[in-house]
Amino acid sequence: MTSVLDRFRLDNKVAVVTGASFGLGKAMAIGLAEAGADIVGISRQQTNLEKVKQEIESLGRQFLPIQCDVSDRQQIRDAISEANDWQHKLDVLVNNAGIIHRDPAAEHPEQAWDHVLGVNLDAVWFGSQEAGKIMLKQGWGKILTTASVLSFSGGILVPGYAAAKGAIAQLTKALANEWAGHKINVNAIAPGYMVTRNTSALRADNDRSQSILERIPAGRWGDPDDLK
Repeated sequence: MTSVLDRFRLDNKVAVVTGASFGLGKAMAIGLAEAGADIVGISRQQTNLEKVKQEIESLGRQFLPIQCDVSDRQQIRDAISEANDWQHKLDVLVNNAGIIHRDPAAEHPEQAWDHVLGVNLDAVWFGSQEAGKIMLKQGWGKILTTASVLSFSGGILVPGYAAAKGAIAQLTKALANEWAGHKINVNAIAPGYMVTRNTSALRADNDRSQSILERIPAGRWGDPDDLK
């Protein structure tokens, strides 16, 4: 009889993680490797993947680094295709890459809006679409996207980020509805305030950091390892 813990093993599976160099993406990539998966790490700079590559290979897993600007539609399609070619399958896709830009809404630069939407939303759609084509043919797959508590609350000073994360919540539901019958599970997680590069400005602002901590029942910022 298979134990419940064995059902969560990922031996002989291939997992792709975008934004795998740092923070949440790095922690999730390592967590998937600890569960048995070989990892494809995607980052804008391949040199940024060296540390996570070493950690994953130290676990006895294989690691394929891919340099890719996920906001470029063709690059993310090509990266997903390359990941599939590596071991001729694609079991898990984690859409994690994300950026944030803070400015009052009335002063928010057009270029910043386009860039944030390109990385945080367009890349999720085109990457998931490409992975979905592969998973539909093979008859299974898992897609997980990093949404945010701002998918629901909206936040302040980050209209592009909030818009993208809100859209991710709905895109996740749309893909889950369409693909669940094909044994493809599509989900999103919505982390709260985490210790990452994206939140460095907030954590450096003593007043904002304190007001955030007062709203968190655990009384601390989340750690990337919490998401493993």
